[in-house]
Order: sequence, then structure tokens, then C-alpha cells
Amino acid sequence: MHRTNRGILAAVTLVAVLGLTACAASPAQTSSEPTTEGLSGSITVYNAQHEELTQAWADAFTAETGVEVVLRNGDDSELGNQIVQEGSASPADVFLTENSPAMSLVENADLFAPIDQATLDQVPETYRPDSGNWTGIAARSTVFAYNPTLLPESDLPASLTELAGPEWQGRWAASPSGADFQAIVSAYLELEGEAATADWLAGMKTNFVAYKGNSTVMKAVNAGEIPAGVIYHYYWFGDQSGTGENSGNVELYYFKNHDPGAFVSISGGGVLKSSANPTAAQAFLAFITGKSGQEILQTGTSFEYPVGSDVDANPALVPLVELDAPEIDPSNLNSTKVTDLMTQAGLL
Repeated sequence: MHRTNRGILAAVTLVAVLGLTACAASPAQTSSEPTTEGLSGSITVYNAQHEELTQAWADAFTAETGVEVVLRNGDDSELGNQIVQEGSASPADVFLTENSPAMSLVENADLFAPIDQATLDQVPETYRPDSGNWTGIAARSTVFAYNPTLLPESDLPASLTELAGPEWQGRWAASPSGADFQAIVSAYLELEGEAATADWLAGMKTNFVAYKGNSTVMKAVNAGEIPAGVIYHYYWFGDQSGTGENSGNVELYYFKNHDPGAFVSISGGGVLKSSANPTAAQAFLAFITGKSGQEILQTGTSFEYPVGSDVDANPALVPLVELDAPEIDPSNLNSTKVTDLMTQAGLL
């Protein structure tokens, strides 16, 4: 079984406090980051990423370039739909998300400008769409969070698909209304097809217990209200880096084996065609995917995975290369179809 090793968590607090300066990443994929010289003015970022992380990126970028970064915070679906509604009149220069389906929504509306090649070169092809109209900026892993006093290791499911079976009725939780879980369903749809996804969602409707938010799911598992839940990894690591009061009774299980439950969700960043300051907007995206920006992610408190410039993950995390995640072009993840299927299943 692929469970978290609690021994590595001794490094977490040291990372947050000391910034992990001695554990800097290997050299970037390109010989130098795109230049930030000669920039001016301001940019507006529609931000669905962690507010603290994006604020740190914005502050560092402003300190380096003098460009003011104005953040408008919201969630993936809210901001993605807002950009589509605003169209060519959108005041947004940059759009950042936690999950990629909202990026695809904006891309399909033909509202993104192509990303500078130097920026794309900082991010491996695995973590960005083939189109080059946006790029990955971070990643998070799907995990099965479980309470070992209620669910012994020997009873853990081999696949996410098993959770639709009758033996799992009332034994697992999720937050179906959130963009996080909907991205996981998007991956299931891409990997297994529409009919299988509809069947799985029907089984989920019968079996699962709904909570509002991944952190609430984890708290319920920790409190013994429910044996297990499907969440993203960073909720557990973030809680463990603090008091651990909401995760002390929780272990993480990684499905691996290219299973839909091993899905790694790509957080996206793109520059809008409507940008009034496209040079600065492109530079901001170059900065956050460059070595400096990815090290801010590495040493911060979001516990997401860096994906650019060969910057390693926080050492407490299971390395991305060991997750054995399914290979999915993030631009293929379909938020509209997923919400239709989830609505038909009675989950939304």
C-alpha cells in the first residue's frame, strides 16, 4: 500500500520557517529566465489559486519589476465563467487557477494569448497543454484520506472505481460541489469515457457522504464521522505543518498505478488577449514558473507541487515522479460535461 511516511514530516516546519534555502532546486531547463527589465504599469490577476501563495508571487514580482499586481480572488469556476462572460472586454491580464478545467473553459472561448516560448520551456510538457495557450504553474495529487481505526490498511480500495461498489456504501466522503472534486471527475471522464463515468457517479451518489470543502472532509475523517474521503494531498500536509489537530487520526493512501484516483491536477496560468499590459502579464507568468517563483511555492505553506524550472517539491511530499499518475493532456479536461453528468447523477 502507498501510504504517507510520517517520518518525513519533521522537515515541514523547518521548510516553512527557514525557507529551505539550503535545498534549492537543480538548474532550470533553460539557461536563463525571461527578462523582467523595462516593465512598468500594473496588471490585474484573476486569481483562483491560494491567496497567500499568489500574494507572495505578486509581492516578489513587484519588488523585482516595479509592476503593481492587483488581485481579484475567487474560485475556478466563478472566475473562469466571469472571463468568458466579459470576453474581449475583460479587465483581466492574467488568469490563475487551482485546477485546469477552468483554463480549458477560457481557452475554448479563444480568450487566451499564446504564452511566450521561453516561459513554456520552463515547464515540462507533462504539466502544460499541447496548445501553448496556457501553462501549468503548480500541481496537486488526489489522495484517499482514511482513519486507520475505522478502515484497516488491508481494506483500502485498489482503485477509485471500487468506491462505487456496494461494499463502500456510507464509508467515504467527498465535496462534489467544489472545483477540486470536479477536476477529479474530469480526469475519470477522460480516462474511462462517458458511460463508465456516469455509472461511477451513480454508484457514488448511493455510497458517499457529502461535505462542503476538502478540509471539512478531512476533519470528518479525523473525528471518526466517516472512515475515508477523497481529497487533495495538501490539506493534510498543511494541517500537519501546524497543530495537526484536524489530521492526527488521518493517513493518506496513494492509488498510483495510473489509476483515475492517482490523478495529478495541474494548476494553470494564462495571459488574456484582452490584457492592457501584455508584456508585463507575460513577464508575470514567466516569473511564477521560473526558478524564483517556483521556489516561493516550494518553501511556502500551500504544500502544492512545483512544476517549473526543475524546482523540487517540499521534501515532506511524495515526489511527483513516484505518484505513478495517469497521463492526461490537461486541456482535455471538460468542466461543462462533468457538471452535466454530476447534475444528472444528483450530485449537484
